[in-house]
Amino acid sequence: MESLFSAERWLAVWNTAVDWLLANVLVIDTGTQLALVAFAWVVAALSARRAQPLLDRFKAHPLTGRGVQLLASLLLPLVWLILLWLGLAAAIAMGQANGLVSTVTTLVAAWIAIYLASQLVTNPIWAKLFAWVAWSIAALSIVGLLDPAVALLDSAAIGVGQLRISAYDVVKSTLAFAVLLSLAVYSAGLIESRIRTSSGLSPTVQVLFTKSLKIVLVSLAILIAISSVGIDLTALAVVGGAIGLGIGFGFQKTISNLISGLILLIDKSIKPGDIISVSGTYGWVTTLGGRYVSVVTRDGVEHLIPNETLISEPVENWTHTHSRTRLKLDVGVHRDSDLRRAIGLCEEAARETERVLADPDPKCLFIEFGDSALKLQLRFWIADAQNGVQNVKSAVLLRIWEKFKEHAVEVPYPQRDLHVRSPGPSSLPLPERATPRLA
Repeated sequence: MESLFSAERWLAVWNTAVDWLLANVLVIDTGTQLALVAFAWVVAALSARRAQPLLDRFKAHPLTGRGVQLLASLLLPLVWLILLWLGLAAAIAMGQANGLVSTVTTLVAAWIAIYLASQLVTNPIWAKLFAWVAWSIAALSIVGLLDPAVALLDSAAIGVGQLRISAYDVVKSTLAFAVLLSLAVYSAGLIESRIRTSSGLSPTVQVLFTKSLKIVLVSLAILIAISSVGIDLTALAVVGGAIGLGIGFGFQKTISNLISGLILLIDKSIKPGDIISVSGTYGWVTTLGGRYVSVVTRDGVEHLIPNETLISEPVENWTHTHSRTRLKLDVGVHRDSDLRRAIGLCEEAARETERVLADPDPKCLFIEFGDSALKLQLRFWIADAQNGVQNVKSAVLLRIWEKFKEHAVEVPYPQRDLHVRSPGPSSLPLPERATPRLA
């Protein structure tokens, strides 16, 4: 125990550490590599600073703005990585020591990959998995165990016929699928933002293009990830057909809704922003999904109506061909009122309401002699049904009531005439009184 804390032992450890530093760190080769790393960083920083104003011009572009912002945040490490790769290639070609340059290059590449994953991968689980794999690969590469680790994973394999799948293939295909899927979703988002800003395309065509593009890109990502394992895609045709047949029977409603959604997009009968009424639900369309249509009512409740319902049931679309909508209000006046004046007051009340259109002009018609009132019907047009219908009806009725009060036009109320008749002598003969008999 005493020998563990002896001065001679600690002196020997110190001498060994100093010798290692002198032989591996404090040498000309290490200093040269350190200078190369520092010089590459300075050049990268200056280049990024000079290129930043140029990138700022394109940050607001609807199509490439997000990509330019991502490039601007990665410009310095990307340029640094490129310069380190060039320096590493030159050192290898000249047979010079390159351990420090190789280590820094690996760490910078791992950091860039993890940063890209955090920006492109929206799922936090996938992002953490990608970061863990990137740092593991970097650590194994630095200590020189990357090739043995790959060989070990490749040795753990199973065979299915002529197909051989190893743990390395699974890891590689998983990473490829994550990267390709993230790129597909990111690219679809960029193109979708560009399509939505195009004024030459209707909202329905925009939704059709964006959803079709996303399906194509995601399908390509899946197929490329599968082919990276070495699976022959032609062999999946028969199996995919059988699976598709089974899925078709099991998910008839889902498939029906998907097809109905495509029909709605193609025939343009319903588009985002339309005011519709279907199955007792009245509101405006906010989203056309693959399985349902989102309809938000005036109460703020979002109804998810299946696409099949919009195909099979009658739908009232208030804004299909134009945004103008005619509303009707039934008004009753007293029988003793001036009917022509009442009609004129109703029309004036509609014209004085803010949201009522002046063209076509509001029109009030005399439609019926009621039991206790003369019935009128006021018809007027609005162009913003999405802002509500009952509220504008209420405003018009309130204005009618004010005008009726000003001009002494009476509003009827239910009444019944009751006639009471006094009873008179009865014309029916009275019954005879029975005479008692003595026994």
